[in-house]
Amino acid sequence: MKTVLTAASVALSLTHQVASSPVASYSNVISFKPSDVTTDSVHNIHVSYNDDTFEGDLRVVYGACDITAHHQMHHEVGSTFIRRTNRPERLVWVVPEDVIYAGCLHAYSGSSLIGRSAPITVKRNMRKREDISAVADVSGPWFDGVAYMQSKQNNASFVSEEKNKKIAIVGGGMSGLLTSLLLDSVGIHNWHITESSQRIGGRIRTKYLNGTTPDEYQYQEMGPMRFPVSVKYSDTNETLDIQDHKMVFQLGDTLNKLNGNKSDVAVKFIPWIQANRNNPANSNGYRLPNGRIPSAAQIAANSSLRLPSAKPADPEAAELASKKMEEFIDFTPEKSRKVATNIYKAHKQAIEDGIFQWSEAAYIKYALNMSEDTADFVAGSGDNSPLWFYDDTYFAATTWRTIDKGLESLPRAFYPLVKDRLTLGRKITGLSHDATTNKVSLTWRDDPLSMEVESESYDYAIVSAPFSKVRLWNLPKYSSLLSRAISSMNYQQSCKVALHYKTRFWEHLDAPIIGGCGSVDIPGVGSVCYPSYQINSSLPGVILASYTSGTAARSLAALSTADHVGMMQRAMIEVHGPIAAEQFTGNYERQCWEVDEHQAGAWAAPFVGQQDLYLPAYYKTEFQTVFVGEHTSYTHAWIFSALDSAVRGTVQVLLDMGLVDEAKEVVETWMGRWIHI
Repeated sequence: MKTVLTAASVALSLTHQVASSPVASYSNVISFKPSDVTTDSVHNIHVSYNDDTFEGDLRVVYGACDITAHHQMHHEVGSTFIRRTNRPERLVWVVPEDVIYAGCLHAYSGSSLIGRSAPITVKRNMRKREDISAVADVSGPWFDGVAYMQSKQNNASFVSEEKNKKIAIVGGGMSGLLTSLLLDSVGIHNWHITESSQRIGGRIRTKYLNGTTPDEYQYQEMGPMRFPVSVKYSDTNETLDIQDHKMVFQLGDTLNKLNGNKSDVAVKFIPWIQANRNNPANSNGYRLPNGRIPSAAQIAANSSLRLPSAKPADPEAAELASKKMEEFIDFTPEKSRKVATNIYKAHKQAIEDGIFQWSEAAYIKYALNMSEDTADFVAGSGDNSPLWFYDDTYFAATTWRTIDKGLESLPRAFYPLVKDRLTLGRKITGLSHDATTNKVSLTWRDDPLSMEVESESYDYAIVSAPFSKVRLWNLPKYSSLLSRAISSMNYQQSCKVALHYKTRFWEHLDAPIIGGCGSVDIPGVGSVCYPSYQINSSLPGVILASYTSGTAARSLAALSTADHVGMMQRAMIEVHGPIAAEQFTGNYERQCWEVDEHQAGAWAAPFVGQQDLYLPAYYKTEFQTVFVGEHTSYTHAWIFSALDSAVRGTVQVLLDMGLVDEAKEVVETWMGRWIHI
């Protein structure tokens, strides 16, 4: 097993030396900072030049300090041609595992030795590596940086003015925005974000109803709503933080610091109430004598308030199928703890357990050889999602947070940092690659009916737009695997309707509803969610009257806005009584993501076989293009997924440019506990 590398770099000063013999005194021509490196690692060697007139071939090798010719080397580090006007500032050293333990770096021009380092201390790191490549291999959400750099040609390992590379960031959602921040953090500022809509934030979509501002607290989230923080396990009475979502909180702190802690762009996390005992509940069609829907507390106290579910045609087969399914998934508290502690290791284990090879219905029908009726009754029909259970851990969280004044606070905090390198309202129609210049160009049309395209070329394109949009672009001939991922990745649909009321009347009912979400059996409604902010205030209020996903959302998206909103307002009267009619202001917001022209889907929902098949395709740079976004991560529909992908994509580009030190800095700052390069 490979070991964790230590971030280290060496500094080498090179000068031209004319000598008949490659062996000479180097005291006046060599300066080399004391350094140590670790086997099986990647390092940058920083190069300086004592002779401004030197021009010619440069070859750097590693070997014993007393070698007299480059053929006596242990291995070659890299080679290039030095011009006076183009001098690489550093080179990439992939230190092999079998490197000799007492050696020097030697710089040759032809047969002439023009530089030699002081002896380098080489260490073998014996500590067990806790990194992504060790736990996930080729199916991991990361790639092994050492292997990645080893696959590159030696003559490409020299770096010259790479920080001036021009980088396109396509899409102003959370992955694109974090990518810009990460590039800035390591001194790469020549990037530009192109966003198709007139705003940044992607699927973060806080709606402030009735023309209000964030300070007036009359909003609902039409996209993501909250973040799981920790889970308390009853079997051990321990509470564990959910590690992956900590990146969201880190981002909030970072943005606050970059913005000088200004209140108008502050990101402040506040408690989120995930459930309330008085939330309306699914009673399977039962209604109280007053026509209202019973609450979760009422059903818990009296099970007769929920009508019995339909019975299967073969009860014994259904019971056996449910039991066998639970045994196969085996989602124990211990597995949940592993998800909370390290989502990547948990995913690796799930692949080995075969979880991604089956949907629930397919497992019952084909693995257990049950009837179609039993499979349909136990699993439901039409769901072809793999049995990946990360959401079960997230939704088991006992502590949650949201953002004060809405999740829109995140893109609002980004705006001052990106506004000068941002183009809004530009709808990209394609990418093209020039093999001669090795540049990638973005294309678009200002006039949709124009046959001619506008274009701009870049050294790299980091594409964060969802595949549901990218698949309509003209693209280079990517690999078969990446092309299929772009063209066929499945996206889930969802719809939300938020309704505005004169007061927060639900908090003053006989059984007050204080935050939380409840699922009801009214057709098309799905979940009803109440605000967790400004509890018991005298302000007007907003209920998320409907949150529906899946095939039902597709039917709702086809409704007119008036019909959809009217349907949800009638449902609120059924849930709360006549007071919902008295208090309704007529203001609303509606969001159906499948018909959103900038998203064409709510979140990536890979079919069986897509998740583990396509992931490795994202970790290769093809035609100077890197793809990021929640669809390229292991978890979907969570802001962490987008952020995780941005770290991976940024490091991938940095390694492509030979900026190993910067790649390490990003990893160690944002994901150091998992990643190895």
